[in-house]
Amino acid sequence: MMSIRQRKGVRAADSSGDGAAQQEDGAPEPKLPSEGGTSRRLWKILSFTVGGAVALCAGLLTSVYLATLHENDLWFSNIKEVEREISFRTECGLYYSYYKQMLQAPSLAHGFHGLMYDNKTESMRTINLLQRMNIYQEVFLSVLYRVLPIQKYLEPVYFYIYTLFGLQAVYVAALYATSWLLSGTWLAGLLAAFWYVTNRTDTTRVEFTIPLRENWALPFFAVQVAAITYFLRPNLRPVSERLALLAIFTSTFVFSLTWQFNQFTMLVQALGLFALDSLGMLPAAKATWLYSIQLTALLLVCALQFFNSMILGSLLISFNLSVLIARKLQKNLKTGNFLNRLGKLLLHLLVVLCLTLFLNNMIKRMLSLRSDEHIFKFLKAKFGFGATRDFDANLYLCEEAFGLLPWDTFGRLSDTLLLHAYVLVLGVTATMALAAALHHLSDSPAQGHAGRCAVSLGPDTAYNLTHTIAFGALALSTMRMKYLWTPHVCVFAASGLCSPEVWGSLLKVARLYTPARVCVVRHAVPLLTLLCLGCKFWPGVMDELSELREFYDPDTVELMHWINSNTPRTAVFAGSMQLLAGVKLCTGRTLTNHPHYEDTSPPGRVCERNSVSPSDKIELRPSFAVGAPCAPRLLGLGSPPGLGRRVTSSSHCHRNHMMDGPGENEAGLQPAGHPRFCEEIRRGLPAYAALFTRVFQNKTFHVYRLQKHVAGPPAASPSGQAR
Repeated sequence: MMSIRQRKGVRAADSSGDGAAQQEDGAPEPKLPSEGGTSRRLWKILSFTVGGAVALCAGLLTSVYLATLHENDLWFSNIKEVEREISFRTECGLYYSYYKQMLQAPSLAHGFHGLMYDNKTESMRTINLLQRMNIYQEVFLSVLYRVLPIQKYLEPVYFYIYTLFGLQAVYVAALYATSWLLSGTWLAGLLAAFWYVTNRTDTTRVEFTIPLRENWALPFFAVQVAAITYFLRPNLRPVSERLALLAIFTSTFVFSLTWQFNQFTMLVQALGLFALDSLGMLPAAKATWLYSIQLTALLLVCALQFFNSMILGSLLISFNLSVLIARKLQKNLKTGNFLNRLGKLLLHLLVVLCLTLFLNNMIKRMLSLRSDEHIFKFLKAKFGFGATRDFDANLYLCEEAFGLLPWDTFGRLSDTLLLHAYVLVLGVTATMALAAALHHLSDSPAQGHAGRCAVSLGPDTAYNLTHTIAFGALALSTMRMKYLWTPHVCVFAASGLCSPEVWGSLLKVARLYTPARVCVVRHAVPLLTLLCLGCKFWPGVMDELSELREFYDPDTVELMHWINSNTPRTAVFAGSMQLLAGVKLCTGRTLTNHPHYEDTSPPGRVCERNSVSPSDKIELRPSFAVGAPCAPRLLGLGSPPGLGRRVTSSSHCHRNHMMDGPGENEAGLQPAGHPRFCEEIRRGLPAYAALFTRVFQNKTFHVYRLQKHVAGPPAASPSGQAR
């Protein structure tokens, strides 16, 4: 079992963290009391320069801070290569294995061919990994490493992890820029960056899951949000508008290319845009650009992934097409009185909904697409619209990361004052948005701006409000998605504390409003918050940086060494999905299943592995009899203690069998005709001992060899290992 132990007698490391780098052009600055165009311009240039420099320093410090924590936690620079690879747990190891595979290929052409015609990730199948998984980032990085003259100075693994930690600088820079753009002062960006670091437990997990897809994608998503915020500002020059559109398209494309959940994330984003667009709170032309960019970027990714069926059948493509079509059909949504407009709005929503479902159904029927059915079954079961016995859907339900957001998250956010600030800003901004929406619905264009609404809300602020509400709802329902929400919470709360509109509204309610008071409060409150956070968390950060530990997992290291030394390259391994990713990375052996859930084939094989008798295993499941006749037949059983129990129970339900052990069974389930395979083989009963021989054992793992003389195809060779 992998663990982290205290490091023996090692020196301390240094580093600290904050927020990030760069800034979009044209953010407004705090006004200097002095008059005169020249001094005002000089002040603006000075403020922009200082703000940009602070952003750069904050981003770099955050990157170094996270990299130092990773080094201190594992002593990564001192452990062996196999231990470094084992530290990339579960699906992280699977993704990193393709980077390693590309580097070990004799040439780039051989590397690409190996990825496009891969027969080691899933035994007895040749799959196109570039189509199945989002691994273009590994391909790009491996090409870059081979081309650049850095092989003598930097190991491949360090090139990989430093790239990911470097992206954290981009991430924090984008959060900084968004907060600056919304508030008009770079002080908000500094506060957002500081909150990102002090809430690191809930804003990122990059230091212990480096190759995870979200760590590649979320920095570009933050850049996209910053670019959209800038694009929605009024009175942009044509050149600035075109540059903003280019930044939006590029970041949307890279984000979509690097994460398998791209379509679901952008669907939530598109729904927020649609709400604002329907209420007239976004310029129609700019909203059309954003819909079109999402659509174009996703279709381009679809082409690069060899027309991946999950993208072609995605709701996002159908929804965005429906919105653009409905817009052509209904051009007069903003005419008439309040009730007339409300009726037109409801009709518009109904047209878009029906058109989305119709287009999505037609696309799936025409192309015979069923690749995302398990996801909709998961959503149906998760939100209480009926239980499911589908094994693929239950795999998501088994994972804690796909459960509800734990309540202790809010306690941690409160400790840093982030939740208090966020609730305050959200309440004020939501009230302003509601007033503005009612004003848009009730006002006739013929009346002009005539000041009937005392509250105004810019499109950029309105977009970020819907963004934080939509992704907040997503995070509450699915814990893994909190990493889309909590960084934006830092941005939204920081920008609100520095916003003249927020403080102006509050001071007007308290009958204390003056421009001077607004200016003082919007700068004093964030400064005091920064001072408080610094005093409270600086000692903890220093203690964290001085705590030195070491990676320690001797059982897994022993297992990987045994596989490399005692099995041929053609051996095939079965076992838990989490463990097999490490086997693929450390040994290069062929697998029967792996932890990439988004395709139904690997989970289906796990279901088979947990639900069969010995005779089924050999005679009725030829997909488990794989490999050359001379290859050892190795079979590994078991999953991590908690997850494995739930996974095997799910496989029983999938086959309408009652679960073993405690717990209630659904109606209609029948007793299984045979005991659970993974449990019985460990007991060494004669029926199993005749078929399987234990060939390796340590405190954590057992490896069984499938005998050559058993019934079934002569070339049988499933292999694996067990906890």
